[in-house]
Amino acid sequence: MTETAPVLKHPMAKYIREDRQPWIYCPGCSIGIATNMIARAIDNLGLDMNNVVVVSGIGCTGRVSGYFKTGTYHTTHGRAIAFAEGVKVANPDLEVIVVSGDGDLAAIGGNHLIHACRRNIDITVVCLNNFNYGMTGGQFGPTTEHERYSQTSPRPIGNVEHPFNLVKLAASSGATFVARWTAIQARRATRSIQKGIAKEGFSFIEIIGACPTAYGRMNRLGDGVGMHKHLLEVAEIQNGLPPHEAELIYDTRIVCGEFVDIVKPEYTRVLREKTSKMRG
Repeated sequence: MTETAPVLKHPMAKYIREDRQPWIYCPGCSIGIATNMIARAIDNLGLDMNNVVVVSGIGCTGRVSGYFKTGTYHTTHGRAIAFAEGVKVANPDLEVIVVSGDGDLAAIGGNHLIHACRRNIDITVVCLNNFNYGMTGGQFGPTTEHERYSQTSPRPIGNVEHPFNLVKLAASSGATFVARWTAIQARRATRSIQKGIAKEGFSFIEIIGACPTAYGRMNRLGDGVGMHKHLLEVAEIQNGLPPHEAELIYDTRIVCGEFVDIVKPEYTRVLREKTSKMRG
């Protein structure tokens, strides 16, 4: 009688809805890597999944929430942070994590991003920045570099707009924890996500990723492997650097690290204290 070989499972499979697989993502996409980072951060912190809520918007990265075995919200376009704020205010004991793309969080949801930073509400935002709207055809967005090509900024002119630097935006808007890593720096990024979740206040972690199908193809940046190798080559770790110096130039220099880690009164705590005084 032959013994049946044990079925090996990924150590993070306990957090992921296997019935939703296979993944929808294109070969070479960084979103699966970022999903694994979040799962490992949750695991390393030993969080009770009954007390975790993952919120996302629309787009490729916006599909991440549906893969987690916990309370999740797949919200309308640009409204992930607004929904997350509502969840946190309704139940401050929950760990609320937002994961979405640069278009969802910084374009259509840009106003929600800056005001959540300003309020310092205790949620953790993981932004996968792949420089375009990948799901809807590869249009340019708020992080697309000047003169880069996309479906809506074709050759020979390219994108005439200038991009947001999301690290600078989050820091100047009041976020109390701000970091940036590339998708290839998975361990460092995971540790920053852990810190963001553990910190009381608004945390913003930008993950620079690859979109070979849309952005990579339009700009002749190579396949997924080539794009990830490039991210490693141009990444420059500068922990503690003032955020206004954290430059992002895709071809030559992507400054990575943890740039802001400060303490300020957290929104829901202040709200509870004020409400308690009023009732007293």
